[in-house]
Amino acid sequence: MTEDTSRILEKYSGQFADIFPERNTLYIVSTPIGNLEEISFRALEILRKCDFIACEDTRHSGILLKHFGINTRMISYYSNVEARKTDIIIDLLKEGKTGALISDAGTPCISDPGGMLVSRCLSEEIEVRAIPGSSSLIHALIMSGFPVNEFFFQGFLPQKKGRKTLIEELTAKKLLIVIFESPYRIKKTITELGNAFGNKPASVSRELTKKFEQTVRGGLKDLAQSRFPEKGEFVLLINNN
Repeated sequence: MTEDTSRILEKYSGQFADIFPERNTLYIVSTPIGNLEEISFRALEILRKCDFIACEDTRHSGILLKHFGINTRMISYYSNVEARKTDIIIDLLKEGKTGALISDAGTPCISDPGGMLVSRCLSEEIEVRAIPGSSSLIHALIMSGFPVNEFFFQGFLPQKKGRKTLIEELTAKKLLIVIFESPYRIKKTITELGNAFGNKPASVSRELTKKFEQTVRGGLKDLAQSRFPEKGEFVLLINNN
């Protein structure tokens, strides 16, 4: 934690002393997408005072929690264990515990684990509340320079089966299209999309809110010739309007 952040937290901590998570409640908490200082005071108080935190990656989330001096119990909750851990978390909530769900970065349940847990909570009449915050989706949209009255969120494309068919279906959507991609597949994906969409206006954002944040704009075919560092999650926007 930086000295400035520490002073700010100390100054305002008294104002948030009455924030206590409710029993039998799951809080969906947004975490920073890059810069650790972008998290809200309310989110910090919920994470500090709840009984457990379900994390996509406990090692990654441990860095955030340690940064703010939070020692709450963590439960690993990633896609391969989602079904089994959902049962465990539901049992804890029914016992009267209060839990938080976070992803590695940004808002949970958006191309990240969490949808199954939220659905189970609602069916079991367990209260669910959301603590809003950072989202790479929204950040990339406002940085693109494109009109954002309407858009279609695709998320990650399939790596193999159904990929070509889905890309062809996307070309028929006359909207701003948002796609997530890993640094290792971004060049291949832009090339494939350029072949399908032509040189449609697009933007590529990476390392959002970090020191080396980057948004590159141009035609899809032109962007396919660009070289992007293999670091950070990418958000690709295609203006197919």
